[in-house]
Amino acid sequence: MNKNIKLLLGFFVGGILLAGAFSGGFITGHLFPSTGQLPFISDFLPTAPGVQPEQQSATPDNLQTLFAPFWEAWNIVHEQYVDQPVDDQVLMQGAIRGMMDALGDQQTFYMEPQVYESESSSLQGEYEGIGAYVDTDGEYLTIVSPIEGSPADQAGLQPGDIVIAIDGEDMTGVAPEQARLKVLGPDGSEVTLTIARAGESEPLEFVITRAKIVIRSAEGKMLENDIAYIDINTFGEKTTQELRAALDDLLKQNPQGIIIDLRNNPGGYLTTAVEVSSEFIDEGVILYEQYGDGRRDEHKALGNGRATDIPIVVLINEGSASASEILAGALQDYERAKLVGMKSYGKGSVQNWVPLSDNQGAARVTIAKWLTPDERAIDHVGLMPDVVVEMTLEDFEAELDPQLDAAVETLQAMLNGNPIPTSQPTSVPEPTAVHTPATP
Repeated sequence: MNKNIKLLLGFFVGGILLAGAFSGGFITGHLFPSTGQLPFISDFLPTAPGVQPEQQSATPDNLQTLFAPFWEAWNIVHEQYVDQPVDDQVLMQGAIRGMMDALGDQQTFYMEPQVYESESSSLQGEYEGIGAYVDTDGEYLTIVSPIEGSPADQAGLQPGDIVIAIDGEDMTGVAPEQARLKVLGPDGSEVTLTIARAGESEPLEFVITRAKIVIRSAEGKMLENDIAYIDINTFGEKTTQELRAALDDLLKQNPQGIIIDLRNNPGGYLTTAVEVSSEFIDEGVILYEQYGDGRRDEHKALGNGRATDIPIVVLINEGSASASEILAGALQDYERAKLVGMKSYGKGSVQNWVPLSDNQGAARVTIAKWLTPDERAIDHVGLMPDVVVEMTLEDFEAELDPQLDAAVETLQAMLNGNPIPTSQPTSVPEPTAVHTPATP
């Protein structure tokens, strides 16, 4: 088994990682067995500068012919492009990016070295940065909320702050994801953010010292009326351990039911999704994994779950994706839980993150689709909640949570044997680009 190939279910969310190496939620887990030695790009260098004869002779004739136009273009750039010298590393990364993009799968792409490191660290539950959830979906990088006690919080950043410059560099025309990466940096280093804030006539400047940010992926607390609440924000390396600790603490307090909050949880490791689901489902298939050659793998509950009988309500929204949908879909199929909120994102595929040589990032490749226990395919479809409840910007700004209120009401109805609440009249959006906060 190739321990460098990690199988992930989460989709790529740049926004959740403004502060360090934690992309929104998302590093060990299910490992995908290597199916054989893949050819390296160095095997395909028939006319490239510096190619050794043994490399060229090792390349099959058909591949030498196939790659001849590529190396012709490579040589043309080196010989004729006006601004010399060109950066070979930039050209190489661009070629990889183009190859991955040519597949036409938004979940298959080239992860540049900094992006790969950032996303990997986030699944470990810690990263180095300023500690803020951010949105990368607009024209500029925007602060969604600082993490309590983080450098961003202590510096005075506020929700809605727009990052218009970083270290004096104007961010106009810079992709928000690239701006997010500029905010990342080692513990103890400084970054200067120029902020446009509503109600302020002039930009504000903040000099922030980056730090190591540790984010728990699963936390629990007791609500009123003996209801336990568990927030799971990713399915990372430590999630199962943290969830079990939270359940052990909560179950000692004899809750009548549990609310699991998966809102804006972008996913994570497949093995973690199975482990977490097994805490609430005692037996049976958690998901099916369907490969392109027709093979199908079953992932079954592990047994000995801590909360396999207690009533459950699950909160989902448009940012609940992948591993979140595995858990929510399995609980819904087995009638273990009611889903409350908005239709989920709809990511029913599995990716490998395969590190490339010389620390040149990773190739992220879709290798399978997954189905719920009832064999529902949710890719580009999502999960429909049993109770549809919208949460508006006005609710957020007023610190109201009608979705959580509806979850409590639904759970109480289940406990009392009453009909569950009806859905609020609202349009259910199709799963498009997800507005999911990230953390630098």
